[in-house]
Amino acid sequence: MSSHRDAVAVLTDWVAPTVEEKLLREEFLDHLRSHHDAMRRECVPGHLTATTAVLSHDGARVLLTLHPKAGMWLPMGGHCEPSDPTLAAAALREATEESGITGLELLPGPLALDRHKVWCHPPHSWHLDVEYAAVAPADAEAVISEESLDLRWFPVDEIPELSDDATRRLAARGRAVLTSRSRARG
Repeated sequence: MSSHRDAVAVLTDWVAPTVEEKLLREEFLDHLRSHHDAMRRECVPGHLTATTAVLSHDGARVLLTLHPKAGMWLPMGGHCEPSDPTLAAAALREATEESGITGLELLPGPLALDRHKVWCHPPHSWHLDVEYAAVAPADAEAVISEESLDLRWFPVDEIPELSDDATRRLAARGRAVLTSRSRARG
C-alpha cells in the first residue's frame, strides 16, 4: 500500500473528537484527492506530515524538542519520506530519529489533526499534521539530534508557555489513551 492510499484509509476511518478536527479531516481528504503528491514536501500548497508526542512509560511526562525554526517546544515530527509505507511508520520514524530513543511503542492513532503555516515553499505553505503518541521504555535516555536546539521531558500538565495548544492537546490525549490501556490491562 502506498503512503497516499494509507493516509486516505486512515483519515476516512478516523473518528474526529471535535467539530474542528472533523472539518480538518475533510480538508485533508480533499487535499489527498486533489494532489497525488500530497504526502511529499514538494507539494507546494501543503503536504501531510506526521507528529508524535513521546510519553514517558507512565504517561506522566512528554518529551519535547526546542524547534530551531519555530523557536518553540514541540513534539517530534516532520515530513513523510518515500520510504515510509504509512503515516504511522512516518510518525514512529520521526519520533525515533528526533528523540534518539529506540524501542518506542506507537499508541493506536491518530489522536489529533492540526494545520499550520510553514515556509517550505515561500511565501508559505501548510503542514497538514496527522498526530500520534508513542510510549518510551522505562529506562529511555533521549539524545538531542541535529534537528533540535534542546530536548527535555516536561510533566504533561506543565508544558511550557513557549509551546502551543496543539502540543498540549496531543500530550493530554496520548496520556489518556495510555492510562485507559493500563487500566484495561490492570
